[in-house]
Amino acid sequence: PEVINGRTHKATVVELSPWVEYEFRVVASNSVGIGEPSRPSALLKTKAAVPVVAPTNISGGGGSRSELVITWEPVSEELQNGEGFGYIIMFRPLGSATWTKAAVASVESSQYVYRNESIRPLSPFEVKVGVYNNEGEGTLSSISIIYSGEDEPQIAPVGVSALSVSAAEVEVSWQPLAWNRHTGRVLGYEV
Repeated sequence: PEVINGRTHKATVVELSPWVEYEFRVVASNSVGIGEPSRPSALLKTKAAVPVVAPTNISGGGGSRSELVITWEPVSEELQNGEGFGYIIMFRPLGSATWTKAAVASVESSQYVYRNESIRPLSPFEVKVGVYNNEGEGTLSSISIIYSGEDEPQIAPVGVSALSVSAAEVEVSWQPLAWNRHTGRVLGYEV
């Protein structure tokens, strides 16, 4: 900390975090050294302020058909800057000019699911997640691209053939489904 002139009996402490409790001590010093610290002051809480730290690790995807799943890393308590903390979620289909806005009032939340039958499978969305508290709306994250949920595969595998290997085994083979907008990502097959 900054050394204060010996004739001064008060100081202004700056660059403290909003809505945090602090206690203070004072230490006297001279050319010989530093003395014992004073007893701590009473706890004092700084005033609330608009949050300035946006959530990080904005991602998502997956979910069911007609869903857009958005996830983020929650903002820690010391960065919430006041009561009434929550998250603002903004999203729009890629290429659209109009944002849809939603609020999540739970401090612990790390996910928002938007359901709408008009969402096509694997559609790209631009997504931003921000913060707010009783003092107002704070910072928004940068834009992330997140895809809506997939639909079940609409195309059956082709070229299915079976070959008898032994009295108790048959080898079944097929042509794999190529990824496309209608089939999505094939995670496996059932025989």
